Amino acid sequence: MTTYLVLTVIADDKPGLVESLAEVIARNDGNWLESSMSQLAGKFAGILRVSVADEFADRLADELKGLDKNLKLLIEKVQEAEESAQSRTAKLTLVGNDHPGIIKQISHVLAGRRVNVEQLNTECIPAPMSGDMLFRANILLGVPADVELDSLQADLEQLADDLIVEIKISK
Repeated sequence: MTTYLVLTVIADDKPGLVESLAEVIARNDGNWLESSMSQLAGKFAGILRVSVADEFADRLADELKGLDKNLKLLIEKVQEAEESAQSRTAKLTLVGNDHPGIIKQISHVLAGRRVNVEQLNTECIPAPMSGDMLFRANILLGVPADVELDSLQADLEQLADDLIVEIKISK
């Protein structure tokens, strides 16, 4: 049988962090399945999913925990998720002047429609002409089958007017 682990890591950013994780995973016959990792404000943060034979799972977890005292690591055993036929994927893009509360209000509308945020990437960048900060978000959504995308778009456009941002949903 196979054990699936989701690892969350955070540490001071330095070369070799990914290599040290990959080395321990490979040494324990683990398979690096998927990950999302970034450097933010001098910190390295990542989440990854690994599969490993049941007989090596505890040893892999122990070796990962012993990697570096400055590496914060959370290891969670998970069941392999089945794809849900009850939802479909959509992409939400948002751009507007940066101000507090944008994600709070967007996520409130999404949660009210039972839409799951599956992936969220945001950044603040200088506007080309003014130099003011622009907030940009790319969000991968899990939309329930009974939620019409046009209706969701209309709800978000109403909010976009209040937030003074542009929002677009695409399949």
